[in-house]
Amino acid sequence: MARNSSQSEVRSTGPERLLDSASISVERMPMLHVIFDRMATQSAENARQLSTAPAYFSVNSIKTERIGGILESYEGKAVVAVFQAQKWDARIMLGLDNKLVFTLVEALFGGDGSEAAYMENRALTSIEMRVAQKTFDMLARTLQVCFSVIEETRFKFERIESRMDFAVIAPRNNFAVITRLNLRILGRSGEVFVVIPQTALNPIRQSLSRDLSNEVLVPDPRWSKQIHTEIGRSEVTVSAIIEEDNLTLGDIAEFKVGQVFELSATPRSRVKLECNGTPLYWCQLGQAEGHYTLKVDELVDSDQEFFNGLVQR
Repeated sequence: MARNSSQSEVRSTGPERLLDSASISVERMPMLHVIFDRMATQSAENARQLSTAPAYFSVNSIKTERIGGILESYEGKAVVAVFQAQKWDARIMLGLDNKLVFTLVEALFGGDGSEAAYMENRALTSIEMRVAQKTFDMLARTLQVCFSVIEETRFKFERIESRMDFAVIAPRNNFAVITRLNLRILGRSGEVFVVIPQTALNPIRQSLSRDLSNEVLVPDPRWSKQIHTEIGRSEVTVSAIIEEDNLTLGDIAEFKVGQVFELSATPRSRVKLECNGTPLYWCQLGQAEGHYTLKVDELVDSDQEFFNGLVQR
């Protein structure tokens, strides 16, 4: 009897082992981590559209699980949105746990987190479902942009479901990659999850397996131009130093109103142009239309200036 039982156990577990071996190895697709890390960062910025309260996103885990097991674990605890990935000819699912939806509604309507978190286990109201849909739209756009590093695709919204039995994106026995992200807002944490069937990722597995650590990253020209433009608009204060002198604290304490200090500088003396205490240029002093002017002569030799400072000390 024991032998027959053992053989029966082998027969029942054999197909399961074969199916399990067909699942995706997330470790072999490092670009998934890059994509979802970027999604977390960008989602934190985009969350400002929903609330002035700061939001913090982080990736908790990226795993491969059966779709049926995923749906069962969130039954009665979350709301999900189904999107069609047209270029992949597949559907993906984004989800929010109910506690997070309650927190988002509170933040959207001006809450500051001072009241106790709403913990009642109930169906979401129409207003809460609308807030959830707004959040799903934001997350889908962000994920679409992040996946464009690998392949341009579009996630088209289909429907929202609060019953996991109706959240069908692939056969329940199929494998999918589920990414769980943590969202912290108003001092509370909630979960965002993204479910992508294995069949959707199979065509781009080669691209997802790239190791960026061995590649030379090419900067985004649009982003570089934006940074250059914004830096160029920054306002700074510059100072023109005609002459410098070393005084003791006692000398300064003896200053009197009306006292005149003689400078050894002349109109031919060079003027040092500084920004935030950092010397930039030597300039020539001049006049034009009743105003003092500076004509840039040459760059300040910072090494020589440092040496001169040591000598004067």
